[in-house]
Amino acid sequence: MRMRLWSALAGLSSLAGFVVCGVSSHAQSSSAQAKAPMYSYVANWQIPRSHWSEVAQGAAAYKTVADKALADGTIVGYGFDEAVVHTADGDTHDDWWSSMSIAGLLKMRTQLFAAGTPTSPAMDAATKHWDEILMSRYYNKKSGSYKNAYTWVAMYQLKPDAGDDAVEMLSRNVIAPFLEKLFADGTILEYEIDEQAVHSQAPGTFSVVWVSPTAEGVDKVNAALFETVKAQPMIEPAFGSATKNSAHRDELLLSEGAYK
Repeated sequence: MRMRLWSALAGLSSLAGFVVCGVSSHAQSSSAQAKAPMYSYVANWQIPRSHWSEVAQGAAAYKTVADKALADGTIVGYGFDEAVVHTADGDTHDDWWSSMSIAGLLKMRTQLFAAGTPTSPAMDAATKHWDEILMSRYYNKKSGSYKNAYTWVAMYQLKPDAGDDAVEMLSRNVIAPFLEKLFADGTILEYEIDEQAVHSQAPGTFSVVWVSPTAEGVDKVNAALFETVKAQPMIEPAFGSATKNSAHRDELLLSEGAYK
């Protein structure tokens, strides 16, 4: 099933070219509409295992600041994640917040520093730290809080000849409509298709993110992706035509957070 998820999303990416050419009239008729840009600040941390027990202390202080910012409209969502699948060089934890403006992101950041949150013992012990500012125009979210949910992040790199509007086309016509169905039936609480707002990675990098409230929901998304590919034979021969296979990575995270 792990390979099915990767194959499905990469295949869906390459389908964008078919949609542009009018091959998939069904995809066109069920296309999603772009929304006002939503920006997200993601702080990634690589924390030694001996300090993991201290993460909860920093998360509690972060939550206090974030709840106030969520209530006054500075941000529209926040959360913190713990890696379920660890890699040798990747992050072990992250915290993030979203706003409808970059100014909102920076205001939240200022409030966190004023509260001393980034200097918690766990963060001080981090061996690596890096930040990202992302932008999404295709997203949806359920208001309220969640805990012990699972977040899947699928990261991709476009090929040089994929076209400037490749992410837009696949988001509008393929990925967002698919995720909207899962959002509508409650399988996922949130999704977004992110691009770099501040280019700290190579151009053409984008990621598909969704949050399931249960472990069973992860299986349900995988199964739905497989069935989608099975129902559209054009996907297999188009597999990998828009993205670099070698650049694809996934993250699976245990998550807590809230949306407005």
